[in-house]
Amino acid sequence: MLAGAGGSAAAPAYAAAGRSRKIVLLAGAPSHPPGMHEFRAGSIILEKRLRAVPGLIVERHDMGWAPDEATFDDADAVVIYADGGRNHPAVQGNRLTTLGKLAARGVGLGCMHYGVEVLKDDAGAEFSAWLGGYYEHEWSCNPIWTAEYESFPDHPAARGVKPFSARDEWYFNIRFREGFDAEGPKEVNGMKFTPILVAKPSDETRDGPYVHPKGPYAHIQAAKGRKEATLWAVERAGADSMRAGRGFGFTGGHFHENWRNDEYRKAVLNAICWLAGVEIPAGGIASAAVGEDEIGSNLDPKG
Repeated sequence: MLAGAGGSAAAPAYAAAGRSRKIVLLAGAPSHPPGMHEFRAGSIILEKRLRAVPGLIVERHDMGWAPDEATFDDADAVVIYADGGRNHPAVQGNRLTTLGKLAARGVGLGCMHYGVEVLKDDAGAEFSAWLGGYYEHEWSCNPIWTAEYESFPDHPAARGVKPFSARDEWYFNIRFREGFDAEGPKEVNGMKFTPILVAKPSDETRDGPYVHPKGPYAHIQAAKGRKEATLWAVERAGADSMRAGRGFGFTGGHFHENWRNDEYRKAVLNAICWLAGVEIPAGGIASAAVGEDEIGSNLDPKG
């Protein structure tokens, strides 16, 4: 269901190039037990705060896709917060082709939580090209753990974010493009990669169990002590077939309650706005606190 467009083109304090920017949020279908994978409710929380950014137009569509793809014609960024794997909205019908055309035009593409997972042979190559990496079944893993974020890079998506911790189903060991890792910014073959949220899983976390499959995997255990990126940003190089653009992946977003965490929410709002070409202020994207009433609103009817 279309939530409608909002924002004002007047006095675009954050917007680059003195013009408004348009973000399309795609919230997935109901999934998982209550309080988990609340894609619609979480997107509504983000949408409400994005609408407060001057010069930003925001559209939200439910059930994973826009009913009329013409809405993408003037989009600066598209963000998918939905289930992934073989049910990923992007791999249904000819949608991968649609997203490819957007990327070729320089539109920013971002995915959150399960939305960073695609099957290797379905869209692995495309997600590597657009986002710099993806969750690969039985290469990546998905334990529930408390990540401690203590320091942040010099990147717009990290502006104003203060140290925080959050318990979530933080995916890690993402199948990044060769040369990319959590150790710091890299540039490989013209793509700039910056890990934004980086934490070190405990040895116990690596030993499992993971959510599914339970694991553990020997290659995950062998990397004990290594830091992992759970939010990353890329700048795609322009080429004959694809204009320069941006991408990000965020592996959190499993537990709906986490949207009440101000720093967690700021990192995601920063990343979404940066994706669309918004100039991020020094203190990051300011947003109203999320109260108990709001976090309990708009939940999917899951029984």
